[in-house]
Amino acid sequence: MKMNRETVVGEALDLLDEVGLDAVSTRRLAQRLGVEQPSLYYHFRNKKELLSAMAEAAMAPHAAAALPAPGEDWREWFTQNTRGFRRTLLMRRDGARLHAGTSPVADLDRIARKMAFLVASGVPEREAQMAMLAAGRFTVGCVLEQQADTGGADPAAGLPPIDHESAFEAGLALMLNGLMHRVGGTP
Repeated sequence: MKMNRETVVGEALDLLDEVGLDAVSTRRLAQRLGVEQPSLYYHFRNKKELLSAMAEAAMAPHAAAALPAPGEDWREWFTQNTRGFRRTLLMRRDGARLHAGTSPVADLDRIARKMAFLVASGVPEREAQMAMLAAGRFTVGCVLEQQADTGGADPAAGLPPIDHESAFEAGLALMLNGLMHRVGGTP
């Protein structure tokens, strides 16, 4: 196998899916690639840089989604964009943990275009910024909870298992309704 940056990241993501974020190590990755651990430092200065590249690669499906088209309903777009972000985080084991705390450096142009779409659709700039930030953080939090859920509801406490999909959709609807109210639309 030819080892380049993309190969290392791809193998690291496969390792993530197999063992989880806590067990991903440069030692383990080097073993998987059949190389000595220092060879990885040719491509990544440290584990943090590797994790950042992994997070960016894991977000590729969301980053490849179509940008909003002029005249598209911003509410529908906002909802679908947030759902797409959630689906992408769920594609990888510990996807939300991998993504949490990263900076979207490679996606800044796309984010600016999404913001411009919302503003052109009549959403005040500050509300658009806060809505995108809130939706992102809400989604990461929902996926963190879902990926940490071991399925162990506490029957003794009378709590039913959590339906993560329904909880996400309810929160998304509340957020959208609040944004519509702030913008002056009818929820």
